Amino acid sequence: MTRADTTAVVLLHALPLNSSMWDTQARALRSRGHTVVAPDQRGFGTTPLGTSPPSLDVVADDLAGQLDERGIDRAVLAGCSMGGYVAMAFLRRHRDRVRALALLSTRARADTPQEAAGRRAFAALMLDDQARDQVVERTTPALLGATTRARRPGTATRVTAMATAAAPASVAWAQHAIAARPDSLDVLRAADLPTVVINGEEDELVSVEDARATAQALPRGRLISVPASGHIPPLEAPDAITEALVALLDETSRQERTAAVRSEAVRNTPERNGAAAW
Repeated sequence: MTRADTTAVVLLHALPLNSSMWDTQARALRSRGHTVVAPDQRGFGTTPLGTSPPSLDVVADDLAGQLDERGIDRAVLAGCSMGGYVAMAFLRRHRDRVRALALLSTRARADTPQEAAGRRAFAALMLDDQARDQVVERTTPALLGATTRARRPGTATRVTAMATAAAPASVAWAQHAIAARPDSLDVLRAADLPTVVINGEEDELVSVEDARATAQALPRGRLISVPASGHIPPLEAPDAITEALVALLDETSRQERTAAVRSEAVRNTPERNGAAAW
C-alpha cells in the first residue's frame, strides 16, 4: 500500500459504550498505515460532558474540532449506533470533510414520537438513583445478539462493564440528543461517495428494514448483513467489520485515483489548452 492509499479513519462508538469498542479495528487499520481517530464522544470515557444542551450537532462539531487539532482535513467516518447518528450529523454540517461513510446498526429516519418519548423516559430513569441499576441490567443484554449472549460470555461481560461505567448524566444527555435528531434520508441521498451500511442479523434494536432503507437512500450504498451479530458488530464480529472497513478504504482509494486521472485528462484536452479541436 502506498502512502497515497492511506487515509484518516474516524471510528465513532455506540451508546453507552466508549472508544475501546473499536480496539480491534483500530489496530488493524493502523497496521495498514491508516491514521485512526477513535474519540470518546462527549460525556464518555475520558471526555467531559460539558454544559451544552443535548444535540448531536454539538458532538459533530466536537469531532470537527478534533480533526482540526490533528491537521486532518478529510476522513472516512465509521459510526455504530449513536456513532452512526453522529456521523450523519457530521455529514450534514461538514459534507466536504467526508471521504467515505460506514453506518453500522443505525437508522437514517428520525424517531417516531413514541420512540422519542421512550428515549426521554429512559433518560429520566438514568437520573433516578433508585431505578438506574435495574434499568442498565435489564436493557444492556439487548445490545448483543442471541449468539453472543449464549456463546461469547467475555464479550457480554465487557459490554456490561462499559454500560455500567457510563456516567448516568452522559447517557441521559445522549438519549435526549438522539431523540431530537432530524431525519437524515435527504442528507444521505445527496451523499455521492463510497458508503456501506452494516446490520447485525440478530440486531434487536435496528431492523433489517431500517438498514435497507438507509442503504437504498445512498447513491452508492451497499448493505452488509453480519451473521450471529446483534447491535454491536465491531465487538461481536470483529473480523467481519475489519474486512468491511478495509474494503471500503480500498474502494475509496481506487475511486479517488480514477477521478484524479479523469480530471487530469480533461485538463489536458486541446480545448483546455487553447488549441483548436474538431
